Amino acid sequence: MKMVKSLILGSAAGLIAVSGAQAADLPVKAKAVEYVKICSLYGAGFYYIPGTDTCIKLGGYLRVETAIGTNGVYGAATGNPAGAHTRYSNYTISRSREDFNIDTRTATEYGVVRTYFDATFSWTGATGAAPGFTGSNTTPASSTYSGDGVAAGTLGMYYAFIQFAGFTMGKAVSQFSAPWVNYPGNNFDQLVGGGGSVTGVNQFTYTAQFGNGVSAALSAQDQTAYTQAGVLNLTGATAAGMIGGVNGLNNYGGTRSPDLIGMIRVDQAWGLFQASVAFHDNHTGYYGSNETTGHPNDKWGFAVAGALSIKNIPTGAGDTINMQAVYTDGATRYNIQDLSPNSYSIYGSTGLVGAYGSIGFANAPDTVYTGTSGLNGSGQETIKTWGFRGAYTHNWDPYWNTAIYGAYAHVDYGTNGTAVVCANAAVLLGLVGTCNPDFNVSQLGLITRWTPVKGLTFSGDLTWVNLDQKYSGTIVAPLNAAKPAAVYELKDQNSVTLLLRAQRNW
Repeated sequence: MKMVKSLILGSAAGLIAVSGAQAADLPVKAKAVEYVKICSLYGAGFYYIPGTDTCIKLGGYLRVETAIGTNGVYGAATGNPAGAHTRYSNYTISRSREDFNIDTRTATEYGVVRTYFDATFSWTGATGAAPGFTGSNTTPASSTYSGDGVAAGTLGMYYAFIQFAGFTMGKAVSQFSAPWVNYPGNNFDQLVGGGGSVTGVNQFTYTAQFGNGVSAALSAQDQTAYTQAGVLNLTGATAAGMIGGVNGLNNYGGTRSPDLIGMIRVDQAWGLFQASVAFHDNHTGYYGSNETTGHPNDKWGFAVAGALSIKNIPTGAGDTINMQAVYTDGATRYNIQDLSPNSYSIYGSTGLVGAYGSIGFANAPDTVYTGTSGLNGSGQETIKTWGFRGAYTHNWDPYWNTAIYGAYAHVDYGTNGTAVVCANAAVLLGLVGTCNPDFNVSQLGLITRWTPVKGLTFSGDLTWVNLDQKYSGTIVAPLNAAKPAAVYELKDQNSVTLLLRAQRNW
């Protein structure tokens, strides 16, 4: 009996062990999958980050393009080597670029907290180089490949900012700029006639919303990256510098103040109106090599601008007119914006007997002064400019549109600045004729876009740029950009470029 009991107990223990092992081998019930949920609060493309109340949107584009008639993908042939029109100038240049941006938003009791980041990865072909002159008009160097190189490229960071309770903190488009920034209807980068900073500028801004589409902003923004056109000591002028488009020695001191900006905007169904003002501190270094030589006092400059957009005009659904005008006094970059050159050096042909060719050169800094006590003892003298730009875009159908666009800027040196520049031109360049460093820049373009499917656009952008310089007569110019030292006629110059682009937005 005892043996039977032991056998039964042993069998039961074995069954329990086997059943436990089998239970351990059974699959454990999986945790519920937490699917990504659509966030409809902020428009299409936003999703909730799993486990949070923050919405995120990823976006960007891939762009490939070729420019014809220039050494810069987005710009005109206005400097060395493109403006020299020699065998070292490019006929074509190409670029491939990927843009990636991250937009996050979280609803709070203080309003939406937003962060935005945008970066680009680019590969650009060679920009060309002339023997002894690579990268600038006058800096000696060896002739080298100056593109991004084999299996290389460049990384750019456009925007990185936080928005909270009406404040914008970080790298964003300047509050001075119109909503279309440099592009009222074009792909060409270098339109004059208004502010720029399409790649963002560090700022601390407060924006107030008054309702009915009315808003206003006050901003302090970094001036060193994009809005310093130059404070030129004209005593430091050289012959090579002047024909290269630099009338003196650029001599900035350290930054003493950010640029101060105010803006008011009215957004309505018919379009928008914006008025903006900027104040810009021009702070130089010393007259000489050390602080005992003294320095000019700071000179505050300013800029004022107005912008107007009219939507859905009678010529067609979605047709738009964008236009703006600006005046600056000691704040040149708010007209001749940061992607546009503020120095010009362009060569051309001539019919003048005894001249090798023709040249047009010009320079638009913020202020000028001389190297002892300023201009006539007055310190810095501001450069004054005015300009405008605009575009009309017509939609032929849902797939095709065309825009015609243009811009204009005038630069005025003033009495004292003109006198010193002309004295330098007579001594350094042997100028015979009329001397006047003032100039105008005119630009006119036509762009057509085809969007066969949503998010994919092909475009062709043809741009004409004219440098209307006010010098006349002849100069004796030194060797520059493969152009020999010789007599040159002073003459207006032109540039015509074509930009072909394919872009896929996602």
